[in-house]
Amino acid sequence: MHLVLAAGLLEPASGLIVWKAAAFSILLFVLYKFAWGPITEALKEREETIDNSIRRAEKALQEAKQIQAENDKARREAEREAQRILREARESAEELKEKEKAQMREEMQRMQEQARAEIEREKQGALQELRDEVADLAVQAASKIMRDDLDGQRQRKLVSDFIEDLPQN
Repeated sequence: MHLVLAAGLLEPASGLIVWKAAAFSILLFVLYKFAWGPITEALKEREETIDNSIRRAEKALQEAKQIQAENDKARREAEREAQRILREARESAEELKEKEKAQMREEMQRMQEQARAEIEREKQGALQELRDEVADLAVQAASKIMRDDLDGQRQRKLVSDFIEDLPQN
């Protein structure tokens, strides 16, 4: 008997199949009507959100690339400007250096000319002093000679004494 019972379980019951098919059809209809639509709508919305996010990200990437290009351009321009300013500063410094050298040369020349003029004045003064001294000496010598009528020996002694009386400077 157990075998008969077990065999009955394995045989398909046609009524049960119809009810299972009907229940499955109703389940599919209910799922289609209430679940499939919202699920597909949610998937479409999710897909649109992802598309929008991708477009915004691409747009942001393009803007970032554009900003980076503008920043690179501005940096290059700033570097060129800095190089130009440095070059001008070097040129100005060189010009100033040359002006200072020229002024220094002019000042040195002026000082040399003043020194030469001063030396010449001192030289002329010393020569004039020497002339005056020689003239005084000649007058003194002449007056001594005139006072004494001297022979050659006395004249040499007189000149020798006179030379010894001269200042050593």
